[in-house]
Amino acid sequence: MQTEVSESGRFERTLTVRLENEELSKAKERAARKISQNMKIKGFRPGKAPLAVVERMAGADYVRSEAIEEAIQDVVPAAIDEAGLDPVTIPSVSAIRDDNEDGTVEIDVLVTLWPVLESLPDFGEFEIEVDDPAVTAEEVEEQFDALRNQFAELADHDGALSDGDFAMIDITVSKDGEEIDSAAAKDLMYEVGTESFIPGLDEIVSDAEVGATVTGDATLPEGYSDAGGQDVTLSVEIKEAKTKVLPELDDEMVSDATEFTTVEELTDAIERNMLAYKVHTQRSVLQDKVVQYVLNEVDIDVPEALINAEVEARVRNLVARLEGDNIDIQDYLRIVGQDEETFIASMRDQAENALSTRILLESIAAVENWEVSDEDMVEHVETLLQGQPGDPQELIEGWKASGQVESLTGDILRERALASLVESATPVDADGNPVDLTPVVIEDEDTEDEADVEAEAEESEAAPDDADDDDSEE
Repeated sequence: MQTEVSESGRFERTLTVRLENEELSKAKERAARKISQNMKIKGFRPGKAPLAVVERMAGADYVRSEAIEEAIQDVVPAAIDEAGLDPVTIPSVSAIRDDNEDGTVEIDVLVTLWPVLESLPDFGEFEIEVDDPAVTAEEVEEQFDALRNQFAELADHDGALSDGDFAMIDITVSKDGEEIDSAAAKDLMYEVGTESFIPGLDEIVSDAEVGATVTGDATLPEGYSDAGGQDVTLSVEIKEAKTKVLPELDDEMVSDATEFTTVEELTDAIERNMLAYKVHTQRSVLQDKVVQYVLNEVDIDVPEALINAEVEARVRNLVARLEGDNIDIQDYLRIVGQDEETFIASMRDQAENALSTRILLESIAAVENWEVSDEDMVEHVETLLQGQPGDPQELIEGWKASGQVESLTGDILRERALASLVESATPVDADGNPVDLTPVVIEDEDTEDEADVEAEAEESEAAPDDADDDDSEE
């Protein structure tokens, strides 16, 4: 067997394997035994007929083609190892040349390698636009209103209906002057403005008063009675109405309804929690935009075979999850409103972006020649556990024993590379002003209480010593 490696793409190699006559002869013997297993040849048991007999019965060309396929199974893996190639997808035979005058056969095998960029441009410092996470007074007020709504009471309402009012109504449905009894509703308590029943109902009852009967056009929702989907006329009688009475937001209400004792404390907590959430959200946005910015500056050229393998894996995993929920893939596509072609195209975009990002981050780690220490792994695993039971060191030793520690170190290096990119970016708002995305730490009150208790305990332990010193001095 002779081999030759040539570059067929930036991250692809063509391995040409030359099968000599001796190797082909051995492969023919094996092929003949397999072929004769399924043949009835007089005088020979299945799989025992000589090569010459099998060639006469099945055809010499057929036996030779089967021998080549047989040889490929043996020589290609050995040739790949001999060439020092490390394929990331299943190598594919791209050509077989069986027309050499000396009887030898040449086989071209396409091998896809994991892309690694040997060098990267200097990205320098750059600006990325994000939303300002500052909490507005309107946002805080919305939270107050949500809290007050939880404890609202209903009172009789006179006058025109508006959003937020509750109306007891009877609905008569008709089409072309004929009533549709199955679509009628009686004594329905409906909150005006929610658009939660029949489309068009809110417009009909808005501004109506108790005792009035109002009419208007609407479209029944699909599946609503046997007339679902039809354009109809609604006749709505307003029998009675209620309006929400919101409690006043004061210290007493705050103390009764929350863990806080004053409006000021509640306001501070809302602002702090909202700011923490908005900062966290914008940091994620910043991270995604940084990656896309850098990817646009780098030529990665992900191999087609690698993208196809990633798409296949993603589809296979999705199908498995759907089957676990007893959902067919075709039903899933109908639910998400996609045809198969659009779905695969979307999967392909996701796969290419994910692979490009991974290649970029791994290339940064390789160029920087970073290493992962045991302390790095322990810290990473502790973060993964998030307070859950488990000994990080034992888990790491388990990964090492099973040969999976490279997956752990790879995660750590990619996170480090991503962090280095984000550190190079300056978040700014739409006007180009710097935005502070420093994480907001939400202190646990229980932790604070424990700290106070510990401090008090330390003080009480010190007190007797001081007292003894005073007594001795006397």
